[in-house]
Amino acid sequence: MHPLFNKASGLTETIIGAAIEVHRDKGPGLIESIYEWCLLKELGLRNLGCLNQKAVLIEYKGFTREEPLRFDVLVEGCVLVEAKAVEKILPLHKAQLLSYMKLLNVPVGLLINFHELKVTEGISRLILPGANQ
Repeated sequence: MHPLFNKASGLTETIIGAAIEVHRDKGPGLIESIYEWCLLKELGLRNLGCLNQKAVLIEYKGFTREEPLRFDVLVEGCVLVEAKAVEKILPLHKAQLLSYMKLLNVPVGLLINFHELKVTEGISRLILPGANQ
């Protein structure tokens, strides 16, 4: 089991509550960067530590390179949140979130589509393969 899995699982309810609050205040139809910024502020109001960019070490066949990775919100170092404002979540969106989770070694990810009339219908929870075992 991933050492941060239990902490991450416990935080998802709070993060979803913050997303609901942002959606309640702003509604659907805005651009992703607005939802991302508001979500960062709302999570801060809930006393959660958040990052939205980080340099990561990329390793490939013995080669390494540090690369700035632009992701939406990393909460408490253990939940990666990807904010979307799209008509429909595509498999590519989930694949991108999983790739970021692997690079950052984050056990849980939340894909939140703020374009939905009811934001809870646009939330997907992803678990890094093997993180919950």
